[in-house]
Amino acid sequence: MGTERAAFGRETTTADVLSGVDLDGRSAFVTGASGGLGAETARALAERGASLTLAVRDVEKGQGVAESIRSSTGNPAVEVAELDLTSPASVRACAKGWLAGHDALQLLVNNAGIMACPLARTAEGYELQFATNHLGHFLLTGLLAPALVAGAPGRVVNVSSAGHRFAGVDFDDIHFEHRDYDKWVAYGQSKSANVLFSCELDRRLKDRGVRSFALHPGVIMTELARHLTPADIQELMANSPGDGGLEFKPVEAGAATSVYAATARELEGRGGLYLEDCHVGELVEDEASSSGYKPHAVDVEAARRLWEVSERLLGERFEL
Repeated sequence: MGTERAAFGRETTTADVLSGVDLDGRSAFVTGASGGLGAETARALAERGASLTLAVRDVEKGQGVAESIRSSTGNPAVEVAELDLTSPASVRACAKGWLAGHDALQLLVNNAGIMACPLARTAEGYELQFATNHLGHFLLTGLLAPALVAGAPGRVVNVSSAGHRFAGVDFDDIHFEHRDYDKWVAYGQSKSANVLFSCELDRRLKDRGVRSFALHPGVIMTELARHLTPADIQELMANSPGDGGLEFKPVEAGAATSVYAATARELEGRGGLYLEDCHVGELVEDEASSSGYKPHAVDVEAARRLWEVSERLLGERFEL
């Protein structure tokens, strides 16, 4: 690893990570790419030559982002796919449509998500944060897995959060049917699921050339925070680990770790890792630590159990 890359940190941007990187001939699929981190991740990958699919709920908004990326990067290979992660039918239709026009995929960035919303449920009765942040991406990834294997070597990037520390997955009551709903516990559960999924997916696909990573992008004010009240933000700042409170990043730095996970040559031959600030995070048990990941997020048995539970909830089995 070069000296400059070894110095990557919280201020590193997508441009820094992709300096000298050639993605010509590589295909990328980014969820939640109609704004914020997803749009910047997509733009950065397109700028380096990747052919790109923006998977979005709002197709009109997504088309605007796609046109902006084509214009700013000079890369015409940017398309839009409709995707509602809360609807298994929408996820299946999106994957089927994409596979009908593409044979191989190298980079899948599961970026979309919601945070700390009031209690809501999908048509199936599933808690909305878990359904959106985990189940939708689990289903999408499983359906696109044959294309990832066909395009290997490749990577799956799951955008988690330091918020995984708030809670592990409660397998006895994932959907808050018997316990009081807490929006931060629900968020933490979904973000822990992102890390567990990354670990188990990597275990299943690494021998076929597909590696998986989870990451904390940092704290960035995007539409993800649309449900937060000023009191919520004050609570987060007061309860954040360390003594510096929340440190906000610009979008170009927030998306840098996603781009790093997708492309960094330092990560070749590795997987099942939790990344932050463009480096590999460390396992920590100290509640006061402002970085790293908790043991519950990488528990091997929990990861296997989550996979099985997710298949059962979705009525879909993936032989990976």
